[in-house]
Amino acid sequence: MEQQLNRPTWSRQIEFTLAGIGCAVGLGNVWRFPYLCYRSGGGAFLVPYLLMLVVLGVPLLYMELTVGQYTRRGPVHALANVCPLLKGVGMASVAISFIMCIYYNVVITWALYYLFSSFQTPLPWQNCNNTWNTPNCTNIATNSSFSSTASQEFFKYKMLEQTSGVEEAGVIRWELFLILILAWVLIYFCIFKGVKSTGKVVYFTALFPYVILIALLINNAQLPGALDGISFFILPVWDKLLSVEVWVNAAAQIFNSIGIGFGSLMAMSSYNSFNNNVLKDALTISIINSVTSILAGFVIFSAFGYMSYLQGIPVSDLAVDGPGLVFIVYPQAFANMPVSQLWAVLFFFMLLCLGLDSEFAMVEVMVTSLMDQYYQSLMAFFKRKELFILAICSAAALLGIPCVMQVGIFVFQLMDHYTAIVSIMFLAFFEVIAICWSYGVNRLSDNLYEMTGKRPNIFFRLCWLIVAPVLITVILIFSVIQFKPARYGDYVFPPWAQGVGWVIAMGSIIWIPLGAVHTLWVLPGSFMQKLKLSIKPYALNEKSKMPYYERGGEKLPGIAVISSVIHLPEKPPIQTTHNTLQGTQENQGFMNRLA
Repeated sequence: MEQQLNRPTWSRQIEFTLAGIGCAVGLGNVWRFPYLCYRSGGGAFLVPYLLMLVVLGVPLLYMELTVGQYTRRGPVHALANVCPLLKGVGMASVAISFIMCIYYNVVITWALYYLFSSFQTPLPWQNCNNTWNTPNCTNIATNSSFSSTASQEFFKYKMLEQTSGVEEAGVIRWELFLILILAWVLIYFCIFKGVKSTGKVVYFTALFPYVILIALLINNAQLPGALDGISFFILPVWDKLLSVEVWVNAAAQIFNSIGIGFGSLMAMSSYNSFNNNVLKDALTISIINSVTSILAGFVIFSAFGYMSYLQGIPVSDLAVDGPGLVFIVYPQAFANMPVSQLWAVLFFFMLLCLGLDSEFAMVEVMVTSLMDQYYQSLMAFFKRKELFILAICSAAALLGIPCVMQVGIFVFQLMDHYTAIVSIMFLAFFEVIAICWSYGVNRLSDNLYEMTGKRPNIFFRLCWLIVAPVLITVILIFSVIQFKPARYGDYVFPPWAQGVGWVIAMGSIIWIPLGAVHTLWVLPGSFMQKLKLSIKPYALNEKSKMPYYERGGEKLPGIAVISSVIHLPEKPPIQTTHNTLQGTQENQGFMNRLA
C-alpha cells in the first residue's frame, strides 16, 4: 500500500455529519419510501420500518463509522485489516459504487432537464398541444393502455425519445449528453479538493432540500383533496403486517436508504478526527434519514390527493414506484397548481441537491480507495490529485453515454436492478460476517474505547453479534427466492439482456472470491495455516514486517519513507488509559466510502 503523507480531515465535524446526511438522504427517500408505505399497509408499515431502523439501521451504521474512523482507510484496506480473507468485500464496494455513480448521475441529468424546462410558460407537460404528443394523449390520469398523459409523453417522447426496447439502441440524445457533461462538471467542482470542498458544499446541498420539502408540504396541504391523500398514506392496514414481504421490504428500505455495504459513509468517516463521537453521528444520520422519508411521503401523497380530487380517480391508481413517480406523476400534479412554474423549479432543484450529495459519496469511495492504494504512483503520473479526480469523472461520464441514448431508460433500469437489488445484499452479508463475527464484537468494542473512552452498550453488541447477521441472512435468502427478472413497465428484458445484467452484478460480487483466493495465495504456510491466518486481523500487514500505518510502498528514488513519529501529533491525545496504544492504532488502515 502506498501511503498519503498527510491525511486530510473535515474542517469541522458538522461537515461530516451533513455529508453523511446528504449521502444517506437521496432520491430513494422521495420515490421509494412513499410507494412502499402505500403498498405495505400505510401507517402500519411504520411499525416494521422503525423497528428495523432501531435493530438494523443504527447498529450497522455505528459499526461502519467505527471501522472507518478507527482504521482511517477506505473500504478496501479496512476490510483487509479486519478480515484478510474477506478483503474482496471492500473491493466489491468500490466496484459497486463506481457502477452506481455512472447511472445515478443520469437521474441528476433528467432532473436538470426538467429544471431547465420548468422555466417555460405553460409547463411543457401541462397539455397535449405539443409536437411530440400523440393522438392518444390526454390530460386526465388514466390506467388505460390505449392513452397516455401529457406528462408521460413528455418523459417518453420529448426527453428520452425512447425506443421500443433494449434491442433497438437508437442514437445519442445530444441534449441529454450535454446535460450529463454539465452534471459531471458540477460533481467535479464540488469534490475536486476532497473533503475540504465537499465539506463546504454540503452546507447547502444537505440542508436546502428541507426548506423546499417544507414549502411544498405547506402549499400542498392547502389544496383540496390533500387530506384524503395523506389519509391514504398514513392510515394503517394492520393485516399487511402478517406478510413476511412487508417486514423484508422494511429492512431492505432501511438498509439501502442508509447505504450499509456501499462503503460511502465508511470512507467519509475515515477523514474524521480520531476521537470523534461515532454514536452521535450514527444516530443523527439514521434518524434524519428516516424522518426525511416520512416527510417526503406527506409531500407526495398530499399532491396525489389533490390529483385524485381534480380527476375523480382513486389515489391507488396514481401511486407508482421509481423515476415514474418524480418525473411523471408528481410533475402532472403541480402542473395544475397555482404558480406551477415556481413549484416545478423548486421541486427539481430539490431533486438535484438530493442527487448531488449522494453522488459525491459514490465518487469519493473510488477516489479514496485508489489514493490509499496507489498514492505515490498516481501522484507521479497525474502530478495533482485534482487531475486524478478529473480522470475518474471523465471515465464515468463516458461510460454513462449508453444511458443518454434513446435506449437509455432500459440501460438504466437494467443497471439499477442488478446493482441496487442483487449485488448489494451479497456485499452487506459478507461485510457483517467479516466485521461482526471474524473481527469480532470484542475488538470493535475495544476500538471504540480507544477512540471515545466508552464501550458500546449491550444492545449494540447483541445487534452486531446476533440480530444483524440473522436479519441480513433472512433478507438475502428472501431476495434470492423472490427474485424477479428486470422489467420496465410491461416490457420484459430478453434473456440476453438479463445475461448482461448478471455480468454487471458479477462485476462487483466477483471481487469477494477473488480477494479470498489472493489472500490465501500470498500468505505463508500450508493451506490450514493460510486459512487460520486469513481470518486473523492485520495478518497481511504483519507479513510486511512493518506496522501497517508505516508502510508507504517500496521506497522510490528521491522519496523518503516518512516516519510514523511525524504523524502522531496530527491527532489529539486520547484521555483514556490506552493513550500509548492509541497513538499507534489511530494511524492504521483506512476504509473507503462506497465501495
